[in-house]
Amino acid sequence: QVQLVESGGGSVQAGGSHRLSCVVSGYNRRTYKMGWFRQAPGKEREGVAAIYTLSRLTYYADSVKGRFTISQDNAENTCFLQMDSLTPEDTAMYYCAADTDVHPGQWATGSDYNIWGQGTQVTVSS
Repeated sequence: QVQLVESGGGSVQAGGSHRLSCVVSGYNRRTYKMGWFRQAPGKEREGVAAIYTLSRLTYYADSVKGRFTISQDNAENTCFLQMDSLTPEDTAMYYCAADTDVHPGQWATGSDYNIWGQGTQVTVSS
């Protein structure tokens, strides 16, 4: 059974940095793409960043561009989200997602991903 396990959530001061990790287990093929989404209380889920595994092309939401960096390790079984210059507006539950079915749609569309992690909370205090 394919699973995604996120880690690295926690509390951080505004202006600080944090790194989230997402380990893919139970899957021995290359994912098509991996993404990070977040959802704050009372708000809709939004796509934060995505990486296409083969090309290593990356995409970011405008709200995090220049501050967040998505990457994968060489073994392609761990995806990272480096978050810098954090603000209280970045406070949310962060979810890792994987597309193993090759959905060629928009990277920020949740329905393009067929496997989801359980989420990890990031809280940024001012």
